[in-house]
Amino acid sequence: MSIHGELPELAAAVLQPGFVGTSAPEWVRRWLGQGLGGVALFARNVESPAQVAALTAQLRAEYPDVIVAIDEEAGDVTRFESRQGSSRPGNLALGAIDDPELTEAVARDLGRELADAGITLDYAPDADVNNNPANPVIGVRAFGAEPHLVARHTAAFVRGLQEAGVAGCAKHFPGHGDTSVDSHHDVPLIARSAAELAANELVPFRAAIAAGVQVVMTGHLLVPAYDDRLPATLSRLIMTDLLRGELGFEGLVVTDGIEMQGVRRKYGLAGAAVRALAAGVDAICVGGDNADEQTAIELRDAIVAAVRSGELPEDRLHDAVDRVRRLAAWTTRRQTETGARAIADAAAEPQVAVLAAPTGNGSAVGFAAARRAVKVTVAADGPALPVTGVPHVVEFAPPRNIAIGSETPWGLGAPLADLLRGTTSHRLTADDLAGLADVADPVLAGAGDRPLVLVVRDVHRHAWIAETLTRVLELRPDAIVVEMGIPEIVLGGVHIATYGATRALGQAAAEIIAGVDVPEPAPQPVAA
Repeated sequence: MSIHGELPELAAAVLQPGFVGTSAPEWVRRWLGQGLGGVALFARNVESPAQVAALTAQLRAEYPDVIVAIDEEAGDVTRFESRQGSSRPGNLALGAIDDPELTEAVARDLGRELADAGITLDYAPDADVNNNPANPVIGVRAFGAEPHLVARHTAAFVRGLQEAGVAGCAKHFPGHGDTSVDSHHDVPLIARSAAELAANELVPFRAAIAAGVQVVMTGHLLVPAYDDRLPATLSRLIMTDLLRGELGFEGLVVTDGIEMQGVRRKYGLAGAAVRALAAGVDAICVGGDNADEQTAIELRDAIVAAVRSGELPEDRLHDAVDRVRRLAAWTTRRQTETGARAIADAAAEPQVAVLAAPTGNGSAVGFAAARRAVKVTVAADGPALPVTGVPHVVEFAPPRNIAIGSETPWGLGAPLADLLRGTTSHRLTADDLAGLADVADPVLAGAGDRPLVLVVRDVHRHAWIAETLTRVLELRPDAIVVEMGIPEIVLGGVHIATYGATRALGQAAAEIIAGVDVPEPAPQPVAA
């Protein structure tokens, strides 16, 4: 039987558009009454948990089973805490600790917070194996560079998140780690054999599937071992034959942002969406950039036209809509179940000692985990910690990748100033140092003989930072270097590796530098 009469509603069901504003715009509410299956929230939609809860209530008033998604990695990439920075450590720090039970507890804690705000799908965890240190877009978002470590923490994160009633999403299939290209800007090439991919990139995705992950997100990647023509998102050989067939995944497949240049440049917004659905994808994420009704109309109408022309088989669209609706039913059921038993379970949960958030604002479990992650290396003639005197902090700011965004604060100047009154700080970019006779001059300006703290992110990827540090350390070998990215290079009289730049990790490093004694742990339930 033809479905042409209901095609617009079915086409809308597979979209997960973003929108502008902290309340639901009229067009989104109208579309929810016309078949829209879900929405995606970004930092621009979040002011506070209470505001998000009010927003999701607005959405559910129009369609009770709407999928409400957010890209919340609980690390450097955070939307729910974008205004302050994440109060959790992020994936690389959790991988450095390598305690899967802790990872599961952090994810469960996150899931409860998201569920309380009415969010049903989290585009997390990042299941990529970051086996290329030059990777510009994954980095600290991955649990690490070893596939089995990444796999056990991916599975733990999925379990914790989904126990709280929020669907997890393993990304970016089939693996975005071994590349030096950002798919926001171009198509990365994953030049590995099928055997190499099976032994590395696919290991965490198999673990996520075994753990029951509800969603897998595609990567806009060219993987010639499987398909030498089409990016993974648009490849039936990868989305259907590999993910569905070989790996046995039966849940929902969602695209990474369809407006990313990895697919849009060549195929266009609508063309990429149609090809993705034909390849075996079930939902289209859009709206990081194109967050307007006209974009949604363009995608919906292109899907309708593709079915009518035969480019997109009708039964493929039905299959995608069925998976969207199954996920919506799962999230509604799970959040009802978890909410009903939360009070009863709380009394029976194991009591695990965690330290309270230092400001009373954020995740106590997350701050405790961050304190476990930080690693201190002291040179033979390096200064002792904590510092004596009031420090001067210089933060070296490389360009941020699009995934992290520009709105989230980071660094050590602010948390150290809270702990040690009189702390001064300033931030430098490559432009600030370009053309100077001595790059050390602006770094040392105002420092005098005070303790000097140099804060960097991925110094191994930025020659201007490495060269500046080398010069400054010639003059101040006692300087403390705090690496808030991947600690590939150890420099300084004291080197502190935080494995990420979240608020929780900045606080943990500041406490070490300042010698602040944290409160005694208070027992709190962290496991269901």
